[in-house]
Amino acid sequence: MTQENGILPYYHVDAFADRPFTGNQAAVMPLESWLDDDVLQAIGEENNFAETAFYLPDATGEADYELRWFTPSVEIALCGHATLASGHIILSQNPDKDQVTFRTRQAGILQMVREREGYALDLPAYPPAPKKRPDIVALIGGSPVETQFHEGRYNVIRYATADEVLALKPDMKALAALGNEQFICTAPGKDTDVLSRVFVPGAGVDEDSVTGSAHAVLTPYWAGQLGRDSFTAYQASDRGGYVHCRFDEDPDNPRAWLGGKCVTVVEGLFRL
Repeated sequence: MTQENGILPYYHVDAFADRPFTGNQAAVMPLESWLDDDVLQAIGEENNFAETAFYLPDATGEADYELRWFTPSVEIALCGHATLASGHIILSQNPDKDQVTFRTRQAGILQMVREREGYALDLPAYPPAPKKRPDIVALIGGSPVETQFHEGRYNVIRYATADEVLALKPDMKALAALGNEQFICTAPGKDTDVLSRVFVPGAGVDEDSVTGSAHAVLTPYWAGQLGRDSFTAYQASDRGGYVHCRFDEDPDNPRAWLGGKCVTVVEGLFRL
């Protein structure tokens, strides 16, 4: 049974999770060669997770694997939790390996290493800058302390308390009309340093469970706010998940290191 016969390996992984039914779900599908983009997108829609990750050995030699991510409706530039899930599958199958690298089309080379009982994932850090967005605030609600923006279409909406973030009821339909943008609502945490909720309705994901790419923005932002390079974070979705964040403030290549665990829930076959 091979890809030529329309049979693909399939893994369902809960990322940023230490037990099933928590963290963020990802489908992970190793390939022998790239399928047509419309087929990859159709599989992403069929799986109906926030992201489906596809990877295959990297022919360029720049990294171990080439990696792409699809939501149910679009291919995206960066996904943290599905990268963590992909690295988890690879390292679980190769106990002699301590790290794995991925070449991506828009986010460069990503690295994942074993760390204690879980993993640490290296993503580009995306520091946001202040930008007034009264239109977004009106759709999300509450009275934020400030709003910031990164050109990768990441919006940070900072509130004074965790309770304000937990009480938000955004207008998803109106936010979706703005396109494929992330709306990252955040505040100081209760049991962790930082709390967040993340909405991406324009990409087919109203509220994401645990968003690695959002923490690529939150890591440099909160490192500056807290005055230290590492902190604990909790994304307060229905499933919820914990992330340990560390900011590497390299002026030429700032990085966000995200620590977390994964659980493989399903191993099977996908038939085209």
